[in-house]
Amino acid sequence: MPNTPFQTTATPPAAEKRPVRHARFGHDWVDDYAWMKDADWQTVLREPDRLSAPIRAHLDTENAYTRSVLAPLSALEETLFEEMKGRLEPDRSSVKLPDGPWAYYHRYEPGQEHGTYRREPVGGGDAQVMLDAESLAEGQSFFDVSDVSHSPDHQHLAYGIDTKGAENSAVYIAPADGSGEARFTGIDTAAGALVWGAKSRTLFWVERDANQRPSTVRRKRVFEDGEAAVVYSETDPGFFVGVGSSDDDRHIVISAHDHTTSEVWAVDASQPDGEAVCFAPRRRGIEYSVAPQGGASYVHSNDQDAVDFAVFRSDTPLGERSDPAEWEPFIPHQPGRLILGLDSYSGHLVRLEREDALPRIVIREMSSGEEHAIEMDEPAYSLGLVGGYEYDTTTIHYSYSSPTTPGSVYRYDMATRERELVKRQSVPSGHDPADYVTERITVRARDGEGIPVTLLYKRGIKPDGTNPLLLYGYGSYGHTIPADFRTTRLSLVDRGMVYAIAHIRGGMAKGYAWYEAGKGATKTNTFNDYVDAGRALVELGWTARGKVVAHGGSAGGLLVGAALNQDPALFGAVIGAVPFVDVLNTMSDGELPLTPPEWPEWGNPLEDEAAFQTILSYSPYENVQTADYPPVLVTGGLTDPRVTYWEPAKWAAVLREHQTGDAPILLKMNMDAGHQGEKGRYASLKETAAEYAFALAAVGLG
Repeated sequence: MPNTPFQTTATPPAAEKRPVRHARFGHDWVDDYAWMKDADWQTVLREPDRLSAPIRAHLDTENAYTRSVLAPLSALEETLFEEMKGRLEPDRSSVKLPDGPWAYYHRYEPGQEHGTYRREPVGGGDAQVMLDAESLAEGQSFFDVSDVSHSPDHQHLAYGIDTKGAENSAVYIAPADGSGEARFTGIDTAAGALVWGAKSRTLFWVERDANQRPSTVRRKRVFEDGEAAVVYSETDPGFFVGVGSSDDDRHIVISAHDHTTSEVWAVDASQPDGEAVCFAPRRRGIEYSVAPQGGASYVHSNDQDAVDFAVFRSDTPLGERSDPAEWEPFIPHQPGRLILGLDSYSGHLVRLEREDALPRIVIREMSSGEEHAIEMDEPAYSLGLVGGYEYDTTTIHYSYSSPTTPGSVYRYDMATRERELVKRQSVPSGHDPADYVTERITVRARDGEGIPVTLLYKRGIKPDGTNPLLLYGYGSYGHTIPADFRTTRLSLVDRGMVYAIAHIRGGMAKGYAWYEAGKGATKTNTFNDYVDAGRALVELGWTARGKVVAHGGSAGGLLVGAALNQDPALFGAVIGAVPFVDVLNTMSDGELPLTPPEWPEWGNPLEDEAAFQTILSYSPYENVQTADYPPVLVTGGLTDPRVTYWEPAKWAAVLREHQTGDAPILLKMNMDAGHQGEKGRYASLKETAAEYAFALAAVGLG
């Protein structure tokens, strides 16, 4: 392969074709690789050893080919890994968050992948190791602690363990002081949070159904024999269910939601056997959450045409039925100012909002009505609230970073407005922010819209048309990629690559309308924005055609797949991590975990001809053309319940089938993990190092 940096004598896999014909709305199409989906995929997610032999043989062949092609990059991978590892603090603790007599935190000792969960007395004293995740992970090919939750009386710890990557957790109870043995609760398919009742005897959790959808909230008295009881069961397969606590801890809060509609139920935490009460019945297109304060409820919602959300006041307390017609605007809707979330405290309301792609924290003193914002200075940055345990407090914690500035956590007094730095990320191998430049620029899409782009590059780099550039994007579900600090990116930037984030439509960088302009019928705006951002960066001299590395994961994998089909010559390489690329087939299969809940995002191609035609027009798998493609690295996870393994496998096969050039199409399937890949802090770095070695080699920096 003389025209590619990847040299190998291995023969690329040629996947067998077994045509499956489909017809809908007068359109016929053929899926040659549908056989890669195991007929018993639900079982495979829980028991990956049950994967059918022909599919396993194909995936093993793909992995062997990828290892052969990338073998010459092993030294570079190892160098990158050591660099990335050298930037991690070998012993690192999260912020110690107080809850009554104890402060709780997580800590890594040098060399640890998973660390320990600890607490120490607020007034000072020796720390207690509550949970040694490092020891529990020994001998496991995959290991993840899904949640750790201490009881209100501080006597017990509930935690969930996932050893398959399919996001089903077994739940254990242990003494909170670390003494004694953990006890299995009998719960083995928990999803997400574990929530205690106020009396520290009852545990609430979410169960997944047979199709891996979080659909039912259950409760169990974990220190007594007996069966779990159903608290809430969702009957609409398009809605997912979650469970948590209200800000004042007086209620167990159940949320049922898809991407555009939500509903809140509550159970009195002091009466955990009581009935769940709906705060306000779901209304299509209306999202809301509830923050209790002063006997009233403050509702964060897009009701009353508040496109970018507002805060409403209801006299109805959580745990009772509220009438939305009586909700009064409290913090009015302001177009272009997106209110992202709302937290309540005994004397304050705190909201996180974003305007023109930049976040800010606004604090309202309830007694006076006075508001103030915590302002930041850099042109692009990331800002977030660090969730705590206490309600009757004037203290909050918030995190701050920028592409050049390592992360910091501040303790902030809402009453005195004094702040204290309590944690700053250190880079043991050295980091001087002055060596780097962060810029926020705006480029034009083909329809004239301004697309914000965040740039990070080494000081001295000029827009002279010679620079390789990695263009990262996502653009779905309203998710906005933050302009934060990631030490891994420095391994690219230090070698002369420009790192760019395109804040495209489908995210909420410019408000909720920015999201709506990149979903459903307008989804192609997302892909056009990304391609147009890449082309604009070429025109501005930040890079050149053929030197852009496209990088996206999950729905961001859909993004780079669609962009590759649109302009393959723009890119010098493409990295599609667990990519959602088989959109038409997946959205046509109502049995898959995410399909019904995703119809509001993409459209329902089973019933809506317009949605069918739109998805058909951009779905990467159906739109691969015969072309000279750049090197493409596709990753997947066998037990991934979000983007099932056959999507990346099928995409790699069809890309390779239509490749006219000599650049490799590579599939790297993790046979022991799911959507999130490896969970250990060093193991995950190895995955990043492999991707970045591929990117650097593809553009001549390897």
